[in-house]
Amino acid sequence: MKETVIRIEGMTCEGCVRSVTKALEQVDGVSRVQVSLERASATVAYQEENTSMEALQAAIRLAGFETP
Repeated sequence: MKETVIRIEGMTCEGCVRSVTKALEQVDGVSRVQVSLERASATVAYQEENTSMEALQAAIRLAGFETP
């Protein structure tokens, strides 16, 4: 199990947090997601053999947000 923190740009409200959380939870191999509006980031625990950082970042972009 690997855990990473991903910075997220563009979140302005709790609705944004829910959107990002839902998008990340749908990525195969993700076991836990905690998104923080205040820190503009998501902490994601995932199985390294089942997913990648690129897949996580793609899910965030598909939800309408950016990762630097």
